[in-house]
Amino acid sequence: VQLQASGGGLVQAGGSLRLSCAASGSIFSIATMGWYRQAPGKERELVTIITSGGSPRYADSVKGRFTISRDNAKNAMYLQMNSMKPEDTAAYYCNAERVRTHSGNFLWDLWGQGTQVTVSS
Repeated sequence: VQLQASGGGLVQAGGSLRLSCAASGSIFSIATMGWYRQAPGKERELVTIITSGGSPRYADSVKGRFTISRDNAKNAMYLQMNSMKPEDTAAYYCNAERVRTHSGNFLWDLWGQGTQVTVSS
C-alpha cells in the first residue's frame, strides 16, 4: 500500500491550490487521513485530518481557508487551499492512520512523499 501526494506548486499570496493524495494497493478501508506540513528548519505539523466518516478537524492557522475532503470509493483525499499566505509555504505530506487490506492485515501510520507548496508575497 502506498500514498501518493500531488498538486503542489508556486502560487501568489491570496491564491489557491488543490492537493490530492491517492492510496494504492490492496485496500479494504482507510481510517483517519490527514495532511501535515513541514517548513524548512521547522518540525512537521498537523494541518488537518478527516475521519473515515468525513468529520474534519483543522489547525487554527488554516481554519476558514483550507478544506479537507475524501472519496472513500477512490481511496483518495484532497486539500483545497484558499486565501493562501506566505507562511503556508512548506512540503505537504499525506498520512493514513490505519489501512486495512483485503487480506485482513492492518498497516499503521503510512506517509506519502511530500509535495512542495510555495506561496510568494
